[in-house]
Amino acid sequence: MIEIYLFVNPIGERCLSVEKKVLDLIEQQELKVQLRLIPLMNLYTISDVMKHQGTCTKNIKARNQLSKDIYSASLDFKAAQLQGKKRGRDFLIRLQEEVGVNGQRYSKQLAQDLIQEVGGDLEMFIEDRESEFVSEAFLSDQQIAHEMKIKCHPSAVIYNYACDLDFGVLVEGCESIEHIAELCQTKEATLQFFNDHKAQATLNEQKATKRHLYLV
Repeated sequence: MIEIYLFVNPIGERCLSVEKKVLDLIEQQELKVQLRLIPLMNLYTISDVMKHQGTCTKNIKARNQLSKDIYSASLDFKAAQLQGKKRGRDFLIRLQEEVGVNGQRYSKQLAQDLIQEVGGDLEMFIEDRESEFVSEAFLSDQQIAHEMKIKCHPSAVIYNYACDLDFGVLVEGCESIEHIAELCQTKEATLQFFNDHKAQATLNEQKATKRHLYLV
């Protein structure tokens, strides 16, 4: 079995692109794959999104608004997940499409419209959205991210249990997302990839170049 933790911005188009690639990858896999989509928000990710949008990171008003939107969208996603993993995933994708791709401004009304669009129960969504359980679930996600040393989104942590390894591999950034597929191969191929990269990582550290894969 393969387990993938995918840390995302719930209103970001870059994360949407990676999610779609990972979902396509899962459909092609013969091994069972368990995907956990986790909304991520911290000071680093907020600054990164602002830079990507071309917004000055010293703009406090813009920073506060973006933080509020991502936090609120994260709670929306957690509430949608309570109506099933597939519905939660469909809701997340539609939210990212509307806000991240189409440029629509995030709002609670948009979230309510989208949960109905994907076939969800609006009354249940509104009730769950304001619950303490959903807030705690979001905080639990941030704790998971902290323990796995996640600093940016999109990031993924992959556990390939077919390889008898007692650790996961952290993949950071869109440009290195192809490594997810390489870490979801057969036992022999995955171990070969890991050994090859381990040697390269040592060389990279000596050259002080940026790495994109880490052990967790």
